[in-house]
Amino acid sequence: METIQWKVEGMTCANCALSVNKYLDKQGMQNIRVNPIDGDVSFEMVEGTDTKEIVKGIEGLGYQVNKGEEVKQSKRNNFLSTQNGKLLFCLPFTLVLMLHMFERWIQIHWLMNPWVQLVLATPVYVVGMSFFGRSAIRSLRNKMPNMNVLVALGATAAFGYSLSGTLMGQGMDYLFYETAATIITLVFFGNYLEESSMQSTQRALKALMKSQKVMANMIAFDENHQEVIFPIENTQLKVGDLILIRSGEQVPIDAKILWGEAHVNESLLTGESIPVHKVAKDKIIGGSVLESGNIKAQVTATGNETVLSGILNLVKQAQGEKPPVQQLADKISAIFVPLVIGIALVTFVGNYIYLGAFKDALMRSIAVMVIACPCAMGLATPAAIAVGMGRAARNGILFRNATSLENFRNIKQIVFDKTGTLTTGSFKLSQHQVLSMEEAEWQRIVFSLEKYSNHPIAQCVAAAFKTKEEIKWKSIEEVKGTGMKGIDGLGNEYWAGSYRIAKELTTDAEHNVYLLKNGSLIGWIDVEDEIRPEAKEVIGYLKKLGLKTVLLSGDRKSKCDRVAALLGIDQVIAEQKPEEKLEVIASLNAAMPAAMVGDGINDAPALAKATIGISLSEASQLAIQSAQVVLMNSGLKKLPTALGLGKHTYLTIKQNLFWAFFYNIIAIPVAAFGFLIPTVGALVMGLSDVVLAINSVRLFIKKVV
Repeated sequence: METIQWKVEGMTCANCALSVNKYLDKQGMQNIRVNPIDGDVSFEMVEGTDTKEIVKGIEGLGYQVNKGEEVKQSKRNNFLSTQNGKLLFCLPFTLVLMLHMFERWIQIHWLMNPWVQLVLATPVYVVGMSFFGRSAIRSLRNKMPNMNVLVALGATAAFGYSLSGTLMGQGMDYLFYETAATIITLVFFGNYLEESSMQSTQRALKALMKSQKVMANMIAFDENHQEVIFPIENTQLKVGDLILIRSGEQVPIDAKILWGEAHVNESLLTGESIPVHKVAKDKIIGGSVLESGNIKAQVTATGNETVLSGILNLVKQAQGEKPPVQQLADKISAIFVPLVIGIALVTFVGNYIYLGAFKDALMRSIAVMVIACPCAMGLATPAAIAVGMGRAARNGILFRNATSLENFRNIKQIVFDKTGTLTTGSFKLSQHQVLSMEEAEWQRIVFSLEKYSNHPIAQCVAAAFKTKEEIKWKSIEEVKGTGMKGIDGLGNEYWAGSYRIAKELTTDAEHNVYLLKNGSLIGWIDVEDEIRPEAKEVIGYLKKLGLKTVLLSGDRKSKCDRVAALLGIDQVIAEQKPEEKLEVIASLNAAMPAAMVGDGINDAPALAKATIGISLSEASQLAIQSAQVVLMNSGLKKLPTALGLGKHTYLTIKQNLFWAFFYNIIAIPVAAFGFLIPTVGALVMGLSDVVLAINSVRLFIKKVV
């Protein structure tokens, strides 16, 4: 299926996003993500579907589809095209209409003239209906009523009732023009506050986006092969281009250092403020900053292939997803508007029978319509997820989907791979034994064999025994899974390899490298993988939370036991093949929800099987693709933060949903029994969304670890 990514403009609330989502779902689209905060819409197009028809359908709902082209300038310059513009237009008329509240203190008899009020209220009503009315009609036509139906009905009821009284010459008893105008103006005000508040939830993401478009110093060569340096926008760079980055400058794009060294601050991407020392052949990430040093580098990725673009796309996609907790709210939102209209009708009839006063019954039914807020239920999740995802991205944590945020609350055990996860993957020599020759000669043989291997253990050994007096082999070959085999000029055969080459000569299988000469064992070598400096602290923190820790590895049990004892891990499951790891994870998951932290290709199936798969950024690409959470550039250090953000984001969603439901459960009866006038109801309705946004924004500063 083709993946479509559009920007849909005009979505003013989560109920709008729900309408777009429902429309796309009806058309058979798959993996739909609609983000009401920034208007991003993505989905998988089923074969045979015409995109023009989909665009026409979405625009039929009252929204504008922007498929990547620049938004028309004329639309942007239209004063009344924004919530702020509509508010500023309506506000003066509404304020004048509300002066009658001060008639005791100022002479405003002229304002009590129904025709004067009609003239003042009409511009507000026309602007309001051009937005709320058109949106309401379109939503009803598509059988997906939104909250604008309630606003339009409330304002129209008040305006129509007042107009009928004016035309019949009974204006003094029918003067509710200010109610109609105030409803419209205050809802515009609420939308403006909501829009501003929701934009603040994108603060962390905006900080990342600012780093995408900067100037770079490109290196070229003239006809005399002399270096020429000129400025160019980083979007114009191509893979292979050479760039110069000076001290204090931002790295314009992903690249590999060719010359020079520098200390690079990657805090924008990893959350780590301590600069990282980079030398030739090291990779640097676009968006990071050179704190000291000058380097020349070669561009390695551009456009959507860069690390920063990948992060932004991942976060945006995840923000558009809905975790299971939102599904109930969506179901209620879908039937909310018809339900409120029904309650408003019952309120009108009941109050008219009880009070015998038409206008009082009408005002109470209008108050019910304008105080109800389906947006609050729809915004509860997107607001919290936007902040949670943004803060996570700024701290070097990538959540691939919103569901993983919610799932963190259920995790009872965390399973770790050993090599490259709990350990650095960098080996160092621990001990060795020479059995039948001089130490110097023995080391010379070891170095001469292992220098030809790319295996990490072989490279570690070769570095430890490096010498200039190496053996010139007659033949040298690497036997995969066994070791290095060399034959010298005298015909002597040497082996450096695993226990497989020495199993006929010794029963001691605990060493990493065995050395043989003409079939005789002449020594062995042990190396140890360095444990990550943060591993012990992270394991200790997890145990304080009451989480069970498990070490799951393909390495020998004796080595796994030593690592587990050093770190305080509860359970060890060693010597497991990839398919066996998968079975173990399935078994552990069945007992209680488990998160798996791994980095290798052999961890990929287990990462996909776990309730939550967590990968390190230096992991294999397959492991990263299989994981739901990626920890960037800081090893395990960010695991507690990821855990805390997951739990606190879910807690914030629950708080938001509670407020949304509680607000409507309380507000609607209060309005129905006449304790709130429509104008106050309109203001409170707008503020309810702001409360959710403020509660969500608290996640930026909330302590999660």
